[in-house]
Amino acid sequence: MEWSGPRIRPRANGDVEKCVRVLAEVHRRDSYPVNWPGQPHEWLSQASLFGAWVAELGGRLVGHVSLSRSGEGDLAPGLWSERSGTSEDLTAVVSRLFVAPQARGHGIGALLIGQAVEEARRRGLHPVLDVVVSDTAAAALYERLGWELMATVEQRWSPSQLVAIHCYAAGS
Repeated sequence: MEWSGPRIRPRANGDVEKCVRVLAEVHRRDSYPVNWPGQPHEWLSQASLFGAWVAELGGRLVGHVSLSRSGEGDLAPGLWSERSGTSEDLTAVVSRLFVAPQARGHGIGALLIGQAVEEARRRGLHPVLDVVVSDTAAAALYERLGWELMATVEQRWSPSQLVAIHCYAAGS
């Protein structure tokens, strides 16, 4: 059988269940997301979505990314807006990025981010994202891809949970 590389395509409704299964694997291994969402299907399908894409490798769904409007708790849009002197409405947030542990090393994360960035730029928006400081692999990927660290800030996620967050903007 001939090996073929990863394929990125728009997420279909029928993909969400598979995405939740892959996300559960990623959560067990890497603690992403830090707090498992009560409704993972809804967490993946937030209302302000510009688009969501999945990665397939060997016919199996192995990754996901979404692009959305700035939402409550997103820090990077405000930082980019202050820095650029423009409105937060001109940003798009790259989020919900994950790749199945067994599919890593094929450049899938970079392909997924590239797809989200391309869509943001097509809409005339600047891509930004937030990532927890403890997710060093993700931060290293963003920096390799030319994303700029704007700031590291602490964000209170609950009365008992204070989390350090890196805020990135895509390079121009």
